[in-house]
Amino acid sequence: MDAYQKKTSAFFIYALSEYAVTLDFGEELRADHLTRITAFNMLLHSNPFDGFRASVPAYTTLSVFFDPMVVIRSPNLAGIHCFERVSDYLNKLTDEVDNSVRAKSQPISIPVCYGGVYGPDLEAVANQHGMTSEELIELHCTASYQVHLIGFTPGFTYLGGMPERLATPRRPTPRAMVPAGSVGIAGKQTGIYSLDTPGGWHIIGRTPLRLFDAHCTPPALLKAGDTVAFQAITPRQFKLYNKHYGHPYT
Repeated sequence: MDAYQKKTSAFFIYALSEYAVTLDFGEELRADHLTRITAFNMLLHSNPFDGFRASVPAYTTLSVFFDPMVVIRSPNLAGIHCFERVSDYLNKLTDEVDNSVRAKSQPISIPVCYGGVYGPDLEAVANQHGMTSEELIELHCTASYQVHLIGFTPGFTYLGGMPERLATPRRPTPRAMVPAGSVGIAGKQTGIYSLDTPGGWHIIGRTPLRLFDAHCTPPALLKAGDTVAFQAITPRQFKLYNKHYGHPYT
């Protein structure tokens, strides 16, 4: 282990670049890792060190970005170089993350119109799993999901917690364009497309909510750690929603 790597009881930390470090909480994708990453990220934003700029949570890691000139000159940080100063601060911060610290999940209901033009793959996925479309919708809506990661495009939401019975490999041929708001299945995950983009997930429905709007604060509707529940709506309700709600997050 060199000078730019450090193992603590909570995570393994290593230098990502001269202005960033990554905290690795474990190799496996587990709910407790997500809970701890989210809680630590919230604590870091509440108690930033001198020079802290941003953090990016992922499945099992948290990358922390900083201004090296501010870090190296800070009288509040101890160490010879930036990695030592930042890692020492982050390691001490973990002492405040105990069993009583938990991310405050924000339950968000996501309306989804399943099937038809909004979910062209619904019937095929249902048939693949030996169930009716109605059974698939019910199963998909009864689960409680957690946002594991925002990525691929701004606001694209990767959700964990999907029932194992719905696990489905990606489409053999990606679509050239998937409409924003489309709800898809790929592997053991459900995802929501935030923008009109190509994609290889099986599309089972679409939400009228806008997942990303650069003119809003914050621009993304969901964030890592949020709890999500899907609510089935009719095509008429979908159209009425778009007609009556001007604000994307209403």
